[in-house]
Amino acid sequence: MDSLEKQELIVEKPPGKSSANQPDHNLPETCKRTKLFSLFLEPFQWLQMLSSRMNSSFIFGIVLVYGLNQGFSGSFFKVVTDYYWKDVQKVQPSMVQIYIGLYYLPSVLKPVWGLFTDAFPIKGYHRRPYFVVAGVLGFVSALIVAVLGKLPVALALACLIGITAGIAIADVVIDACIARNSIEIRALAPDMQSLCGFCSSAGSLIGYSTSGFFVHHLGPQGALGLLAIPPALLIVLGFLIYETRSTSHRSEKKKAMENIEFTMKGMYKSIRCPQVWKPSLYMYLSLALSISTHEGQFYWYTDPKAGPAFSQEFVGVIYALGSVASMIGVLVYHKTLKDYPFRNLLFFAQLLYGVSGMLDLIFILRWNLALGIPDSFFVIMEQCVSHIISRIRWIPMIVLSTRLCPIGMEGTFFALLMCIDSLGSLTSKWSGGMVLHMLHVTRTSFKNLWLVILIRNILRLATLGLIFLVPKADQADDLIPVDLLRKNSDTNTDGEGLQLVSISDEIA
Repeated sequence: MDSLEKQELIVEKPPGKSSANQPDHNLPETCKRTKLFSLFLEPFQWLQMLSSRMNSSFIFGIVLVYGLNQGFSGSFFKVVTDYYWKDVQKVQPSMVQIYIGLYYLPSVLKPVWGLFTDAFPIKGYHRRPYFVVAGVLGFVSALIVAVLGKLPVALALACLIGITAGIAIADVVIDACIARNSIEIRALAPDMQSLCGFCSSAGSLIGYSTSGFFVHHLGPQGALGLLAIPPALLIVLGFLIYETRSTSHRSEKKKAMENIEFTMKGMYKSIRCPQVWKPSLYMYLSLALSISTHEGQFYWYTDPKAGPAFSQEFVGVIYALGSVASMIGVLVYHKTLKDYPFRNLLFFAQLLYGVSGMLDLIFILRWNLALGIPDSFFVIMEQCVSHIISRIRWIPMIVLSTRLCPIGMEGTFFALLMCIDSLGSLTSKWSGGMVLHMLHVTRTSFKNLWLVILIRNILRLATLGLIFLVPKADQADDLIPVDLLRKNSDTNTDGEGLQLVSISDEIA
């Protein structure tokens, strides 16, 4: 009987089950599958953590505004308008740089949009109407330039600026919430910027990867019509977002004037602090001194004689892979760099930024062919390297900007800091356009393009001499005087919270 039971035990023993004296060879494979599954779940757990620590509607707003409005629209707009100016309007690259600089004007005016949303509520609402305004402006502008045929240059430029204005206004509304949460939950400020960067890069990936296809099949002007879709969704968002209506007994006009007075005094007091104006000056100069050579390179990329003559689809693929690289840059920052002090991180990021620019010089001089590296492979490698470094360089500056915002006026002040960044980008575009013009880089002549890129790279490296303007503090530290934060917080008690409400709740 005992032997029979032993036989049954042996028979019923699960196949592959090792004895106590034998190693389980399947255990390492099981551990690998568990680790892969945990790695797959990690982003979702991270989003769940952010949603639990902050309002879930705030997270949704970041995904929608940064992913669709800024990421997709911005990337799609960039490629399509490059071909629009080159093939439809037939403008020289130096002039296109000047026009592109004008795209930044709505971003330069971000403090104005922030002041309007903070101080001038519409029917008691500070946020919802401005989403609708942004959507209508972008929607109408995109339809005009797409439907009315070839427009005069001035009218076409006005419509394209209208599209960027819609993007800028929507950004201001969500940025106010980001700045407030970054102050109240300091430990999550890098996580919020990582989410913004990831959503923006993911949206850019979709925009870039589809832009070449639509330009090829619809033409640049027809493809611009697709840019009416994201603004239309902003209009819907304006009706879906829940916001508590102001019930103040004071007249809205009187309250608006008090808010403006408070905001202007607070901004003046804050910007005078050395802890604020020094890093703000660095952020401006680091962008302005890196003169833009994009249009000269774009015209050269697509030139059938002087350049590699990349197709429309391949140009979209290049930028799309650059967006993937940007997401990698976000992950590198989030996993390994978010605990480093601002000055150390920005110094090495700027150094790599200047060195990586030499890859453009190698490509323009066609040294890659002498090394046996095909154009297509080299340009993809160059784009990936430059986008990873650019993202690692950009995110700390945004985190630094959130650290400089006083409570009570964070929306307008963050918009002011973003205005400074936009002024830097505008200066970069215009100065790059002037250098292209002075060195006679045109639609068909690229003899001096290498010299323009060399000047750009030298200026990038020269920016390292300004790193002393950046604070040595860690990314979770307070950078402005505590009494300034407290005073502004006590003066303004309006909340910044935005929640989503279902349509049925809205009707009720």
